[in-house]
Amino acid sequence: MQRQRICLLVLVILLVVFVAAARKQAWGQAKQAAYPAMAPKNQYLMPDKDSEIALARSAAPASISGGAEVQVLGPDGYTIAATGGNGFVCLVERGFAAATDDPVFWNPNIRGAICVNAPAARSYLPAVLLKARLALQGKSKTEIAQAVKSAMDSKQLPALEPDAMSYMMSKQQYLDDNAKNWHPHIMLFVAGDQTKSWGADRPDSPVMAAYDSDDRMTTFFFWVENWSDGSPAPHDMH
Repeated sequence: MQRQRICLLVLVILLVVFVAAARKQAWGQAKQAAYPAMAPKNQYLMPDKDSEIALARSAAPASISGGAEVQVLGPDGYTIAATGGNGFVCLVERGFAAATDDPVFWNPNIRGAICVNAPAARSYLPAVLLKARLALQGKSKTEIAQAVKSAMDSKQLPALEPDAMSYMMSKQQYLDDNAKNWHPHIMLFVAGDQTKSWGADRPDSPVMAAYDSDDRMTTFFFWVENWSDGSPAPHDMH
């Protein structure tokens, strides 16, 4: 009898461990597969052009975005919706502006309002526009990554210029399903993998960094205190 009880207890423990492991694996697979492929094209588009222009301009203070060119996303890619004169370009990035291995790449909810300065407009933005155009043509992640690589290797895409930067200070932006609008910030774009050169992501370091292997550049993130409309951002945002 005692031996039977021990065997039964062992079986119960093994069953609990197996179920827990299976749940963990299933949860991980579900998380990884949240956006495994492109959603219907219309889910990436904003039907109201004026609303997209307003969201794009909200990426930076009005003193900057008010004089900027604005581009909006259509069925075939981005087009100019408003001309500017200060060298800045504002638009609403979708998930496919990210690296092709980023989990948000096909997320149709992404609305990343951004205003880039003139050096970034000339050297960062072309890759964003190319990836959007290819995504809307139905290309796969692999095809998009290869197209960007080929364009860079052949110099069809320009090398990243010094001083390229952008504003992402919109209270209405949607950057992913967890962070939502995250925090108002500015970004500096630097060629190559420079994630370690500024001590980024170290304990107590105010600098965050991410390397994009598709675009062959490092993005440095710096939080700012206020949204583009001047209202303060909460300090406990993640």
